[in-house]
Amino acid sequence: MKNIELFNDHFQNYKVYGIPKAQLIIADVPYNLGNKAYASNPSWYVDGDNKNGESNKAGKEFFDTDKDFRPAEFMHFCSQMLIKEPKEKGKAPCMILFCEFEDQFRYIELGKRYGLNNYIPLVFRKDYSAQVLKANMKVVMNCEYGLLLYRNKLPKFNNDGRMIFNCIDWVRDNETPKIHPTQKPVPLLRRLIEIFTDKGDVVIDPCAGSGSTLLASDQCDRRTYGFEIKKNFFADANKLLSEVQKRLFV
Repeated sequence: MKNIELFNDHFQNYKVYGIPKAQLIIADVPYNLGNKAYASNPSWYVDGDNKNGESNKAGKEFFDTDKDFRPAEFMHFCSQMLIKEPKEKGKAPCMILFCEFEDQFRYIELGKRYGLNNYIPLVFRKDYSAQVLKANMKVVMNCEYGLLLYRNKLPKFNNDGRMIFNCIDWVRDNETPKIHPTQKPVPLLRRLIEIFTDKGDVVIDPCAGSGSTLLASDQCDRRTYGFEIKKNFFADANKLLSEVQKRLFV
């Protein structure tokens, strides 16, 4: 996979790697759920059954780095690492952000601060819900939320002349091993990359996690760069990418 570079580092240190600027930045930023990360999820209890008492995930965070994430520095990085807005129409860059519902409004304001003046809200609709506890007693959530952010010109848009809605079906991924609790489906990422980039374009994921964005980007013949600060996720992502490479070329 010659098109992939994954760094075990923070995106704030991007200058030392000399990576090219991107046509598209995709990021799944920390949701900062704190010790409620597993709330409404069966894994809060031993074997998923509240009769067995709480498991070792009860009251625990997904990651110990969430609280160290700085949204303003992240948005500054993204504004710096998108290519300049070209004179031609239909060539402008953009970024796609997966985020918690209420965090959308913070990122909209931060985007404007750093020149990403326009946005389109995104809704990713699942055919299931992780909120299975007490599901018969409340309305459960089955959507994830995000933003498409861009500067002034509409971004590159490969839609084959068709209308694309901002409410997008969440495609299940039954092939890619699950190595990260908030891992996004490769087919969904692949579709987003195909819409907003062309072959050979650069895609950057500043919060690479499982490496699924890098995998999807490589499958689309894009050049892709990612940063993952957690050593265990970095190692697992590298293993996943190498295993997929072996399947492709053996």
